[in-house]
Amino acid sequence: MATYHLTTPLSEEDVRKLKAGDVVYLSGVLYTARDAAHKRLVDLIEKGEELPFPLEGSVIYFVGPTPPKPGDPIGSAGPTTSYRMDSYSPTLLKHGSRGMIGKGKRNQAVKDACKEYGGVYFGATGGAGALLGKRIKSAEVIAYPELGPEAIRKLEVEEFPVTVINDTYGNDLYQMGREQFEVKS
Repeated sequence: MATYHLTTPLSEEDVRKLKAGDVVYLSGVLYTARDAAHKRLVDLIEKGEELPFPLEGSVIYFVGPTPPKPGDPIGSAGPTTSYRMDSYSPTLLKHGSRGMIGKGKRNQAVKDACKEYGGVYFGATGGAGALLGKRIKSAEVIAYPELGPEAIRKLEVEEFPVTVINDTYGNDLYQMGREQFEVKS
């Protein structure tokens, strides 16, 4: 397992070198979106309408941050459970997104889309939202403010720590971990 320092937007070359278990420190721009925002993004794609941010090379963070303390750009910003985005993620990957950040397992359609379109699913540490928030240098709502914490935000991050869970080769870190400790008979 290797460690990488990458800057968004990510290229296909960036993500194709990553393997499940690699540690990545992301810098640049992340966009936040949860299920309600994902539905709206996919609806825009299906209608052929413009999205509120460039999808090509993007990394989408599944987070609903808490309000910031005075002087901070954002509050606690821990990952949300990713399976709620499973029905939308393949479409976003097909249209150029390169990465997603969340917590928990993804379905087979998402893993297949990572392989086919050159994307990765990164895991961020759940329960460490306050620490992750410290890696966020600025946060700006850019779409759907009526969704409150689930609005789409543009985050500027520096050395944001994530682990590759699903890579472009079909590997799944969660499955690899289980296999490592299963008793073979």
